[in-house]
Amino acid sequence: MEEFVQHLINGISLGSIYGLVAIGYTMVYGILKLINFAHGDVYMMSTFFGFYFARWLGFAYTPSVIGALIILFLAMAACALLGFTIERFAYRPLRKMPRLNLLITAIGVSLLLENGGQILFGADPKFFPELIQRAELFRIGDISISNFQVIIIVVSLSFMALLQYIIFHTKTGKAMQAVSFHHENASLMGIDIDRIISFTFVLGSALAAAAGILVGLAYPRIDPLMGVLFGLKAFVAAVLGGIGSVPGAIVGALIMGLSEEMVVGYFSSTYRDALAFFLLIVILLVKPTGLFGKSTSEKV
Repeated sequence: MEEFVQHLINGISLGSIYGLVAIGYTMVYGILKLINFAHGDVYMMSTFFGFYFARWLGFAYTPSVIGALIILFLAMAACALLGFTIERFAYRPLRKMPRLNLLITAIGVSLLLENGGQILFGADPKFFPELIQRAELFRIGDISISNFQVIIIVVSLSFMALLQYIIFHTKTGKAMQAVSFHHENASLMGIDIDRIISFTFVLGSALAAAAGILVGLAYPRIDPLMGVLFGLKAFVAAVLGGIGSVPGAIVGALIMGLSEEMVVGYFSSTYRDALAFFLLIVILLVKPTGLFGKSTSEKV
């Protein structure tokens, strides 16, 4: 029983990180009906932003909570700017083109970030600085909870709660819902479509950056290709919950994290990565709209 509880805690911690990235996929799809395959690479870039910011500002050598928060918000700001740049110069010019053009462009941006990262940062793995010293908060029998697990869950839930507030209780959030429902109608109501879409990319990229820093703290090995598989898993989590649904992305991410942890704990780590694609196939066969998705009809 204690072993199961330990895996449960580990799975929730991992699922919380997946959730921050999955939200970006689901928001962009809800607004543009676009799968932003570059999103996982924005997550990867955040770890390197954090890596170099920590070194330049000296926090890599003097671990502290304040230093970690500063690095977190600097990385979020840098990735928010990166997300805005990608939307403004890669996606916006093609917005009125067929969706296939946008999809191919998203793949191209993803490859650009991956290969550009290898050129800029080097292909060899690096180790994220220890911004906060790892410590065991408490232990009950064989159940151990570290400060990193608590930090990951608390930070993730805080950002998810903030996102829910922005979407449902602010004027910009209501505008996002309107644009998601119908671009032309929202424009006729006086909503600046370009501003809302840019804000969506900024918000999603900032959340992905938060996930990147949390991963850097908990699993310090980083490399320019780390966003490929992680991004795909977060995308599967978004599809599992119902692409376009923010609560669905969170639930799907938790299911993904818990499933991975249980597979590793009770079967073999060999099947860990295959699990994501198995879940994707199952959900597409059983309920293509996802757990929280809604079926829609489209005139042709």
